[in-house]
Amino acid sequence: MSAALAACLASLGFVGAFMSGLLGIGGAIIMIPLLLYVPGGLGLGALDMKVVAALSMVQVFFAAAAGSLAHGVHGSVHRELAISAGAAAAFGSLLGGIGSRWVSSWGLLLAFALMATLGAGLMWAAPEERDGDGLPKPEEQNLSRPSAAAIGVSVGVMAGLVGAGGAFLLIPLLITVLKVPTRLTIGSSLAITVWTASAGFLGKLVTAQIPFGPAVVLVLGALPGVALGEWASRRTRVHTLRGLLTILIALAAVRVWIDVLTAFH
Repeated sequence: MSAALAACLASLGFVGAFMSGLLGIGGAIIMIPLLLYVPGGLGLGALDMKVVAALSMVQVFFAAAAGSLAHGVHGSVHRELAISAGAAAAFGSLLGGIGSRWVSSWGLLLAFALMATLGAGLMWAAPEERDGDGLPKPEEQNLSRPSAAAIGVSVGVMAGLVGAGGAFLLIPLLITVLKVPTRLTIGSSLAITVWTASAGFLGKLVTAQIPFGPAVVLVLGALPGVALGEWASRRTRVHTLRGLLTILIALAAVRVWIDVLTAFH
């Protein structure tokens, strides 16, 4: 691995992790396109999709773990929600991963597009939320464990089917269905993502799919990125955070629908 490629991977890890810390997304929705197109576009050598998937999983796992810890230190993680929805999401992801064997590639792509579209629609229709005095306190939030588990299983199944973390659907559901404040949702989403990413990370690790050198460089870039993202998230207005989330999810939906329609024709 050349010094230029190492610098590129560290920079990409920083960007993906910054967005994770800022918005609570796992990062695959950003990292996969970055890893697929940027190194090759810079003349550093295109990365194979299998390598990209492995590196993206590594980045998502470490960024989510570091991000949930950083948000948790500042009281922005609802631990009961993270456990209830996280355990259910991990189980659902397992079921979805198994079930994906019997779904066509086009069907998986369509499922991904529908998930992103639903997530964007929920964010667009979510009731307005104003910045309060300080951060919302987890212990003051009423939580329905069955509802949290149901959301976790549902998102986990869909995420397992398409091979994504599912935060672009999880976050809108937590905000609109469970009425979790946006700042708590961001931190809690990262904690839930740790559950779903752990199995994928371990699976790729024990099957020797992870290139060690590039993965280390990516993580070294990601750690300061997620810390800066969490810092920026606490200083960004809720309205702005929700607007960025809506735009990001909508762009992902448009991009995937293009792939769906192209593949269909």
